[in-house]
Amino acid sequence: MFVMAVMVSCQKPNKIGYIDNGVVINDYQAKKDVEEKFKLKDAAFKKRTDSIGQAFQLEAQKGQIDAQNLAKRNKRKQAEELMVGLQQKQQVLQQQMQFEQQQLNQSFQTEIDTLIIKVKDFVKDYGKKNGYTYILGTSDAAASVLYGTDENDLTQTVLEALNAEYTKN
Repeated sequence: MFVMAVMVSCQKPNKIGYIDNGVVINDYQAKKDVEEKFKLKDAAFKKRTDSIGQAFQLEAQKGQIDAQNLAKRNKRKQAEELMVGLQQKQQVLQQQMQFEQQQLNQSFQTEIDTLIIKVKDFVKDYGKKNGYTYILGTSDAAASVLYGTDENDLTQTVLEALNAEYTKN
């Protein structure tokens, strides 16, 4: 019985901390930089799309006038072919713009996913270096930590260390 009491008293207690995932991710400077980069790419994409759309609009208006003139001269088949060609071109342009938008979105998501992995790895290393048995994650969307003392809240500490490492690189 005495041996068991000594063994229990020698066991190291678990060191547990938690972080607010949402705060750490959203306030991570690398994520803010990625968002800013893609905001600029998105603005350039929209500007280009608007320019292409306006150019096509002018082409379509001219095509309609040309088709009306052809129809007046009893060249309905040519007028129809002209309009079909414009419709096909419009579909191709729309598909191209949708594809480019999807590529932009996919590229953004890939970078965000990479950052999330970096944050997870950083927290794991932080926990090991600082003797934590567990570091739990919580957020408003998935509150897995319903209560924790302030001294166990590592959110700001981890965020500051993460941003310091990012700034260093």
